[in-house]
Amino acid sequence: MCLGSIDDLPEGVDAAVLAIPRVAVLDAIRRLAERKCGAAIVFSACFAEGGSISSGDPREGTTPLGAVIDRRTVDHVNGLIEDAVTKGATVAAGGKADSVLMPATVVAGVTADMKPYGEESFGPIVAVIRARDEAHAIELANDSAFGLSAAVFTRDTARGLSVARRIHSGICHVNGPTVHDEAQMPFGGVGASGYGRFGGRQGIDSFTETRWITVETQPGHFPI
Repeated sequence: MCLGSIDDLPEGVDAAVLAIPRVAVLDAIRRLAERKCGAAIVFSACFAEGGSISSGDPREGTTPLGAVIDRRTVDHVNGLIEDAVTKGATVAAGGKADSVLMPATVVAGVTADMKPYGEESFGPIVAVIRARDEAHAIELANDSAFGLSAAVFTRDTARGLSVARRIHSGICHVNGPTVHDEAQMPFGGVGASGYGRFGGRQGIDSFTETRWITVETQPGHFPI
């Protein structure tokens, strides 16, 4: 989620390209971006750098993107793209693939009736969704059965924390990508993203049962 200023865009775009499956961008920022980039350039072009991320044989280690897990994933992601385009979205970068080496794909103009809006892809695809204002952006973020990790980008830290508290997710990063893990921190989601946590003390608690065992070393006194 990008809030507040066009200055929030560069890092937000980088993070979206890295890990975020759905991106909500305020209309005010979109309009600023269009004025800055030129009236002929649509806002989704600011995300087109995703198309510059190449995919290749992961055994060679020469490209940032390797292969998806299997052909079924390819068919699923292709189906998401086809459904969105059929219903009016545009492909700003990448596109459908015919092998497990899928291109990084940005689908702009995604709305609630399109599959990329609410379905998990497990592939290199990001959906760009327009938000009228902050409240609408939060509504979009929470309009999902899933709730593992979220991210908010803004120059106003207090505003970012306020928004983060209203997003229904197990994790929310302000000015950081959704993919972020530290061994000592509790990792887990809400809703269809599961329950419990792993990592840190919370992880130990989630995988153990607390018991109470006593041993009396002296004869007990019972009030009977």
